[in-house]
Amino acid sequence: MTTGQSLADGAAGIALLHLETGNRPAAYEALRDATAGGVSIADGASLFYGAPALAFVLATTDHPGLAQARAATADGTATLTRRRLDAAHRRIDQRQQPHYAEYDLIRGLTGLGVVLRRLGDHDLLRQVLDYLVRLTEPRGELPGWWCWNGPERRQPPPVGGHANFGMAHGITGPLALLALTLRDGITVAGHTTAINRINQWLNAWQQHTDGTIWWPQTITLTDLHNGSPAQRTPLRPSWCYGTPSIARAQQLAAHALHDTTGQHLAETAFTTCVTDPEQLRRLTDRSLCHGTAGLVATARRVASDALTWIPLAAVEDLHRQTAPTTNEPEGLLDGRAGADLVTAVATAWDACLLLT
Repeated sequence: MTTGQSLADGAAGIALLHLETGNRPAAYEALRDATAGGVSIADGASLFYGAPALAFVLATTDHPGLAQARAATADGTATLTRRRLDAAHRRIDQRQQPHYAEYDLIRGLTGLGVVLRRLGDHDLLRQVLDYLVRLTEPRGELPGWWCWNGPERRQPPPVGGHANFGMAHGITGPLALLALTLRDGITVAGHTTAINRINQWLNAWQQHTDGTIWWPQTITLTDLHNGSPAQRTPLRPSWCYGTPSIARAQQLAAHALHDTTGQHLAETAFTTCVTDPEQLRRLTDRSLCHGTAGLVATARRVASDALTWIPLAAVEDLHRQTAPTTNEPEGLLDGRAGADLVTAVATAWDACLLLT
């Protein structure tokens, strides 16, 4: 796999930083690096890798010299999306459980939907939304997004699989995309039903500990049958798996549904998280994925739509006070590019995090 075409940790992410901050020469150099080994439309391509990743980045610029690249990556994204949709519908028709990479933000159809939304391909985006509606249809006692695989690639899956709550790999990503498209007026049959199914699941598994509101990262069949998660306390308040982005997704859903009670509850969950010193101490780096930059990006979007006070200044101070690590990588999700981007501009680049 050529990491240059990776939005997460390769040159594609560096190009996004430079395009957003107006450094065109550096952006074009990064784009050359990103495409030097070719651009993938294989099944492993996604929002964060290959043609869709480059399509997302190139949508930032209308430079005429990049028109051919924009068209080629958009076509590649469409071809890949149709192929992935066909496979996903076959899987559902065969009543098999999914792998989270089928539907998630990082590798799956939710991420491809993000690219299509950015490109303005609403017809194909609606096909992705149709799929997400099907994904939420329950199968017995399990939701349709219950995965056969485990949350850790290098570990065997738990007996019976798991349900994942995070924005990066879980059902929160589909919820955010469904909510954002509903706000956009891009809708399909069953759209609000799907949103309500996911919300009901999140509400059922919401936890309350010492005045804070949080969700487990994952649950297993044992947790489901016990009615409570094995995880007893909140973990780090990261974008990828933590309470902040789950609360943001529920805030987006409530806003789209004009549900002020639900929006207040989502904002309360966010605020109890980011005012808890014990949780904040778990953030040890500046990254977007699991550090302070991701928290800042999420907080800004929560605050922009909030009905209640959000402690944005304190979150931004935390990011400024977090020093770079000696081995901080350069990439977007885990490194310097993301940490710099969140402090440099306030554009729609964070659509790749499903925050807007």
